[in-house]
Amino acid sequence: MWRRLQRAWAARLEARALRRHPIPEPLWQLTLLRYPFLAQRSAGDLAELRRLCSLFLADKEFHGVAGFEVSDEIALAVAAQACLPVLRLGLDWYAGFVGIVIHADEVVARREFMDEDGVVHEFDEELAGEAMEGGPLMLVWSAFEAELGGENNGAIFNVVVHEFAHIIDMHSGWADGVPRQPNKAAQAHWQAVMEAEWQWFCGRVDAGEATLIDPYGAESLAEFFAVAVEAFFVAPLALLREQPALYRLLADFFKQDPAG
Repeated sequence: MWRRLQRAWAARLEARALRRHPIPEPLWQLTLLRYPFLAQRSAGDLAELRRLCSLFLADKEFHGVAGFEVSDEIALAVAAQACLPVLRLGLDWYAGFVGIVIHADEVVARREFMDEDGVVHEFDEELAGEAMEGGPLMLVWSAFEAELGGENNGAIFNVVVHEFAHIIDMHSGWADGVPRQPNKAAQAHWQAVMEAEWQWFCGRVDAGEATLIDPYGAESLAEFFAVAVEAFFVAPLALLREQPALYRLLADFFKQDPAG
């Protein structure tokens, strides 16, 4: 009885959110035009994506930095690309944060790390986006223009999918390239396949070979997962050809087969 009441209440809240945050047809069509990898999905996928976008926009809070105005067009561009990975998983994977901060141009962050000898090194890092546990999630609008081309020196580039992949990864506690799995057997399988695919990828990067996945993925398994997710959704056929085992692993996890 109690669960039935909970489901009914959740359905009422969802219906109210959908009424309050409808997506105008011209704006939806413009978004699909700007991001062809979205438009290539089936009619059923697009209907569900549109529904999730309305719920996403109802739940998240957008903030522009230094006078940058987050228009409806920008907010929907973020929502549509963010919701694609959780099309079958659900928005609960993004429940751990609310704020999305958007800068007009690239952000420079001061970083530091300690080497094996205990010496602290400081450096500046240019960021197109950053995901933090508990939020907010940071994005740079100028990086979206690079997304429209879909490539970065030959490699796939999509900052929104990349940062939300980190959010999915962190759902299990921290970003380590192993998003939450249903059981230990699935986790062991994931780790074995991902490690093998990463090592093969790093070998190609070290050899100076061109790769579909951004070479930045050689930095760590967490970054490899994020850039692999970019390729999986933006150029699925190419990823299937280049790293079929990785493609199948991601298809099983996300419960999607965009190459199909």
